Amino acid sequence: VSPTILVTAAVLWTAAVLVGLQKSTSSPDNFVDRSSQNLSSVPTDLPQTTEFLDLSRNYIRQLHNGDFQKTTHLRFLNVSWNNLEEIDPQTFLNTPLLEHLDLSHNNLKNLSGQQYLLHTVNLLVLNLAFNRFLTMTLGSEFSSLVKLERLTVGAKNISVGDFKNIAKMKLRTLTLLLEDGLYYEAGSLEDVHAQRLQIAFGHNQKIDRNLTADALSLFAEVEMMNMINGYKDLSKQLRETVKIHTTSFYLTNITIKWHDLTEYVNVALNTTLKHVRVSEMNVKNPPHYTTEVIKTSQVISFTASQAVVTSFQFSQEALYNFFISMPVESVAITDAPMIHMTCPKSQSPIRQLDFSFGAMSDSIFSSAVGKNVVECQNLRNLKNLTLVGNSLKKLELLSQRFRYMSSLQHLDLSVNSIGYDQSSQCIWPASITNINLSSNSLTESVFQCLPNGTQILDLQNNQISVVPQSIFKLRNLSTLNLNANRLRDLPGCGTFPTLHKLLLRSNSLHAPSVNILESCPELHILDVSFNPFTCTCTLRGFIKLATNSEKNNNNQSGIELLNWPQGYYCTYPEDVRNSTLRDISIPEVSCSIGLLVVAILVPAGTLIISIVILCHCLDVPWYMGMIWQWTRAKHRARLQQARPEDLVGLEFHAFVSYSQHDVDWVRNSLLPNLEGPAGGLRICHHEKDFVPGKTIIENIISCVEKCRRSVFVLSAHFVKSEWCHYELYFATHQHLTLGSDSIVLVLLEPLPQYLIPSKYYQLKSMMNRHTYLEWPQDRAKQRLFWANLRAALQTDLPNAPVTQVQEHWAEERLEEGQRLKG
Repeated sequence: VSPTILVTAAVLWTAAVLVGLQKSTSSPDNFVDRSSQNLSSVPTDLPQTTEFLDLSRNYIRQLHNGDFQKTTHLRFLNVSWNNLEEIDPQTFLNTPLLEHLDLSHNNLKNLSGQQYLLHTVNLLVLNLAFNRFLTMTLGSEFSSLVKLERLTVGAKNISVGDFKNIAKMKLRTLTLLLEDGLYYEAGSLEDVHAQRLQIAFGHNQKIDRNLTADALSLFAEVEMMNMINGYKDLSKQLRETVKIHTTSFYLTNITIKWHDLTEYVNVALNTTLKHVRVSEMNVKNPPHYTTEVIKTSQVISFTASQAVVTSFQFSQEALYNFFISMPVESVAITDAPMIHMTCPKSQSPIRQLDFSFGAMSDSIFSSAVGKNVVECQNLRNLKNLTLVGNSLKKLELLSQRFRYMSSLQHLDLSVNSIGYDQSSQCIWPASITNINLSSNSLTESVFQCLPNGTQILDLQNNQISVVPQSIFKLRNLSTLNLNANRLRDLPGCGTFPTLHKLLLRSNSLHAPSVNILESCPELHILDVSFNPFTCTCTLRGFIKLATNSEKNNNNQSGIELLNWPQGYYCTYPEDVRNSTLRDISIPEVSCSIGLLVVAILVPAGTLIISIVILCHCLDVPWYMGMIWQWTRAKHRARLQQARPEDLVGLEFHAFVSYSQHDVDWVRNSLLPNLEGPAGGLRICHHEKDFVPGKTIIENIISCVEKCRRSVFVLSAHFVKSEWCHYELYFATHQHLTLGSDSIVLVLLEPLPQYLIPSKYYQLKSMMNRHTYLEWPQDRAKQRLFWANLRAALQTDLPNAPVTQVQEHWAEERLEEGQRLKG
């Protein structure tokens, strides 16, 4: 078997498998490859989940009943390139799901004896090529393959009636792999109902006129593969055939001379064919001079793909002129190393041109006349121009190349190296509505070089970081594709007033500003998926837009957000990374300064007011003040301990000065809580300690000098007493000697400053500078008052002798106590 046929068979099987795989939802774990393992039988350890099984290139001679008993889910089976001679009729009894079966390149001998096919009613693809079939007679079992779409067979003899058992089938493709010495009887294919007939020639196989005649009269699509010779016969037969049913005629994997190619094309253009395609073409003896092409044709499209020229000495202009001068609506020359394309010599009927994946440069369609460049003016009927994957570089030059194509609507310049340096203006035909500039090297300057009438603009996979707002308005733009660029925010619609669809997938948007969309009243479709979203407060507006879009999706109102929510993930902060935007929550209170201030200050203010009211009701300020005074008194007592020599001559802890009107409080409250067991202090006051015979002034001075501190019981009566004034005066002088803590003020009742006479300026000064103790009327507070007062007066005094007056005072108290007891 020739290498060419083997390659063709492999390609066909691969294509069939790929088609099946596209339909399959199986996982890779269900694919089992046991090819080229020297197997002589089907392995018994196949997994039960097997769906795809490759047993090719082994030495299996027979398939038995039960070989696939465990693989009940089997859908694809390749047993090609074995020594298979016999298949048990029950072999596929347990594989009801089998869809693809390849039994090619084996030793099966009789196409009418394939009884195993009775259990493969779900087959879609069957390959029986390159076996030892002498005749093409298909057995009755083929009629059970009611779902069959692709059938590949081959035999040395093809006769009328061989295909009668598949006459009721509607195949998509019938492939005949011809062998050397083929005999074909005219009319043999009349029972076949297929959309396409593929004829693969052998290495030395010649074109059979009867087979070609039946093919052209019976099938809508005919493809001839692996042709090396016989092109003259093919051209002659096309020229002589009166009635051609075929609309699409293809030549695949051919080697042909330029002269034969142009003759075949001219003949084909003169037939009723609609579509002519030549692929995988090797052109020999390319032209040195112009080859004429016919002027009129019924053919709609001509396609040449994967074409190569094996000679380097030829006229490129002659070659280009032949293809561009074809009288057809559509010309496609793809995957061919063409570096230029000329302009037709006269006005061309071509409406579609496709020169994808070549080597076209910016000089396309132009010609040099002296020092001037002449642009093409003979493609005014051209509507669609595709130049994907070439070597185009300068957008402003390209706009000039197309300027006279007045009917051009769709222009595809994607996958090139196009840039725009703003060095010159762009001149586009006004008819362009759809332009594709994706996968180039364009920046935002491209918006200054676009056709004014553009409706659909594809700029994905470029280097655009911002959409400038100072450009002219594209008033008709409805779709803008900016996927895979470098945009950091949404573009406004100030220059695109009718924008309907905006695609911004895979950019650098962290927090899209939805306020910008207010300038887009016509926008209904938005895609911002797969961007590095920063899920902070700045994203709340966009999340709200997305959720509203999801809610309104049923009634088609508002903006539809594509790929929501699967394509929207947080990248920052770390604690929500990879979470979808729909699943996170950003509280409004944490994002609004006003709400945040209110949320903090209102509870805090309420708490403070509540505490103040509670403290006021419970007299907490008073207690705190008293505790503070007690603490200060204790602290001063520790820090300001008088030296022993400073206490010499001191007999009392305190001298009490008060008005006679307050004597009851002093006798009944003050002295009992400071003296005796309750207070442990020695208190000096005039009723007890004034020495008879001395003047009052002398007694005051003496008492003050013998006391560590002076206690003044302040009241309205105090400031009216002349003697109290003297006592305050002398205590003030003692204050200069003993320190700032020698005077203790006790406020018996409220004493406003205006009630204090001016001569008591020292008292006013002390009340302003010293903390005084207020007598509380509430009995619950009085214990703390006495504790504070005792703490302020406490001092370690030397033991003082008891005077006669003190003995007398003690005796009176003792008598009074006994009297009360009696």
